[in-house]
Parts: sequence; structure tokens; C-alpha cells
Amino acid sequence: MEKFLEKLVDGCIDISAKLLLAVVILAIGSKIIKIVENNLRKENKLKHLDASVKGFLISFISITSKIVLFIAILHILGVPTASIITVFGSCAVAIGLALQGGLSNIAGGLMILIFKPFKVGDYIEVSGKEGTVKSITMFYTTITTFDNKLIQLPNGSLSNSNITNYTANKKRRVDIDISVSYSSDIDKVKKVINELISKNELVLQEENNYVKLSKHDDSALVFAVRVWTKTENYWDLYFDLMESIKKTLDKNKIEIPFPQMDVHINK
Repeated sequence: MEKFLEKLVDGCIDISAKLLLAVVILAIGSKIIKIVENNLRKENKLKHLDASVKGFLISFISITSKIVLFIAILHILGVPTASIITVFGSCAVAIGLALQGGLSNIAGGLMILIFKPFKVGDYIEVSGKEGTVKSITMFYTTITTFDNKLIQLPNGSLSNSNITNYTANKKRRVDIDISVSYSSDIDKVKKVINELISKNELVLQEENNYVKLSKHDDSALVFAVRVWTKTENYWDLYFDLMESIKKTLDKNKIEIPFPQMDVHINK
């Protein structure tokens, strides 16, 4: 009985020591992982990497570190390494079958980083959603809309979707269609709009900018206004032209038609 009690006490002490050590390692390990993750997120860390790669890498390091810490805790508690590997292998197969979407998201994230259809900071449109790419992690890509909503898109479906990247190139063309009445002088319309374009500082004057009659509509002549600008100035120029063209046409007494109906009453 005395030996049994001694073994019991020794066993309790051993288990308590292992539990205490495991708790300490867990606390310290979690703290270190958090510190490393926060340091990596700072602007001066990994600055040589693309922001997209940086976000994915931080996410990968964080998840991998937590898995390693968990395995270390089990090892400290006396769980055999071979058993840990076997359990994790079985879990990996089970999780892989149950969470095929998660694995496809990781693969999709890698495809995005390799082929770079977009990067952090680009303005994209995909599956009816559009916004500025805020981050690319292992599973999701987060975009911010114009009205400051956050949208998370699974990398798996994103990598297999048609993506429109509006900011991939340094310059964009602003396309505006202007309707005027059939009584308008075509040459005058082109002249006044061209003069307006030539004075706008946001327009890239060296590019092939033009104003041409593009269509004879049911009740109006439609002019195609096509001007180039730097990508970051696209919306500023678009709204500026929409306002200034209207004012210029009014100033030159060029009528912009609008839907109307003539009613004739026969007595």
C-alpha cells in the first residue's frame, strides 16, 4: 500500500509538472506567435514582398505555427510522436474529404499569387461584386466597396471566375456618349467638345482622344467622346466631363433632347 501511494504521488507530481509545463509552453508559444504575426504586419517588415504575397505568407505562418505548438503540447503531455503523426494523418484525410472547399481555397490563393490576376490595392469586379482588394489570405480575398463594405470572396471560386481588373494598367479610357438634337450642327458639336477636352488637365493629350458621331438614334444624334487619363484620375475626369460638357452645350445653345410627347386632339 505504501509503495502504491508513493507511485500515485509520483505519478500525480509527474502529471502536474507536465500539465504545468504544457500550460506555460502554450502561453509563451501563443504570445510569441502573436508577436511575430504583429511584427510581420508592420510596414517595415517583409517590405520587399508584394502586399498580396505578404498577407498570404503571414496567414500561412500563423496557422502553421499554431499547429506546431499544438503538436509540441501533446508531446510534452506524453502522447507518442508516432501516434500524433498517425492521428494528424487520419484527421488530415477526414478533414480533406469534409472540407474540400477549404483546400480548393488554399489552392486558389496560391493560383492568385502565382498568376497575379490582381494584387492588394487593385480595384476589381468579380461575380457581380466590385471593390478595392484589401487582403489576400490562405482562404479568402477581402475587398472594400465604394461605400466601405467589406466583402470576403473564397479564393477557390475567385480563381475560377471572370475577373475584371480596372487598375491593372496605368491609364484608362473614359467613354461618354452625348446625345444632341437632329437640328444641331455636327461640326460645331465636335469643335466645342474637343476644345473642352484640350483644356482639361486630367486628359492625356498625347493619346488618341476623339469626338465622333457614332449613331443616329430615334430622337437624337449620339456622339462618342473617348478620352484617356491616368487610372487614378478616371472617376474625377468622368464626373468633370459629364458636368462641363452639359454646361458647354448649354452655353453654345446646342440642345440636348429629352423624351416628349405631342398630343393632338381632333374635335
